[in-house]
Amino acid sequence: MAYRTAYPLALIALFTASARGQGAVYSQCGGQGWTGPTTCVSGSVCTFSNPYYSQCLPGTATTTVATTTATSTSSAPGSTSTAGTGTLQLVGVNIAGFDFGCDTNGNCLLGSKGAYPPLTQYSGKDGLGQMNHFVKDDGYNVFRLPVGWQFLTNGVLGGTINQTNMAEYDALVQACLGTGASCIIDIHNYARWNGGIIGQGGPTNDQFANLWTQIATKYKNTAKVIFGVMNEPHDVPNISTWAASVQAVVTAIRNAGATTQMILLPGNDWTSAAQFISNGSGAALMKVVNPDGSTKNLIFDVHKYLDSDNSGTNAECVTNNIADAWAPLATWLRANGRQAFNTETGGGNTASCVTYMCQQIAYMAQNSDVILGYVGWAAGNFDATYVLSELPTQSGSSWTDTMLVSSCMAPKAGAQKGSTS
Repeated sequence: MAYRTAYPLALIALFTASARGQGAVYSQCGGQGWTGPTTCVSGSVCTFSNPYYSQCLPGTATTTVATTTATSTSSAPGSTSTAGTGTLQLVGVNIAGFDFGCDTNGNCLLGSKGAYPPLTQYSGKDGLGQMNHFVKDDGYNVFRLPVGWQFLTNGVLGGTINQTNMAEYDALVQACLGTGASCIIDIHNYARWNGGIIGQGGPTNDQFANLWTQIATKYKNTAKVIFGVMNEPHDVPNISTWAASVQAVVTAIRNAGATTQMILLPGNDWTSAAQFISNGSGAALMKVVNPDGSTKNLIFDVHKYLDSDNSGTNAECVTNNIADAWAPLATWLRANGRQAFNTETGGGNTASCVTYMCQQIAYMAQNSDVILGYVGWAAGNFDATYVLSELPTQSGSSWTDTMLVSSCMAPKAGAQKGSTS
């Protein structure tokens, strides 16, 4: 477990520094399509990162003009124009707990060793208070609510949803909806049930679709519910066969009467944004359609962490993911008239992650026509010592965000537009 690092007050103060006509520390100051400030406040330097992004970083110079950045209107290699507004549509946090006890082979423990509801009435952390804070104080507008498949059916594959367990999970969904935010129902099983891959030796497509028929029937009239088909499929042998499993779920959700909500379509390799095209996920999932043949509100689900092995297990970040993931993906999405949503991303509460996360968010915002937003991992029932904790600390009626959230990830931090003001 990683422990949060205490940072000098002087450094924290730099995060909020601003000056008229100049970029604050850690804000964007150049890059292709950038039209904002190209100079930085005293004590920081506009530093070139790549053709798409330059950033104000702490340094000895007082003011530096970003002379190395391009002014082209192109937002990614091969694109002809930037259609992004600079503001992402959906930004939020994962509220974890109902997924606890589930491993990456789709094994989920039941009972006291399994799901841990992030609600005080079930002896968990104050997930409702966290979400209210994130919405009111930080400007978030979406929460992802991971849950194990086994929890919902009480361990019965293909069975009906257990109403006692569903009532607990629905309490979190209703708490989320009560904030006014959108709420992602995320089945957190890695395309598996107890090691067996859906549609490929494990649960049948009918069993998977049956689960989603029951969920969609319950929430079919709830506009702000988003259906997250499956968390992080990985090592799936046949991507076309997996796409058929996803198609079965999409058809089931729509036929259950949930005809207007977003459905998130996950690819292989842990839904990697960098591999979405190269591993065939994009091509296979492009064929998934609504019953009427349209692709309306069918959004590609992607994840991307910023640490050295892309695992989301290290406190330090080493990349902004622009060159290897977001630029090629944005180009592909725009060429195919589709959109993606980054439902898991995060980093440690470290200076390196502030630098790279701010860059990643700013780039995604520049391409907001094809990238809907991001959901940070994670708050809910995680402890503050968790390496990627986004758990705010409470003192009375006040909440204090982690370094990464307050510096970059919260919309009110201004990272979408390269500003911390």
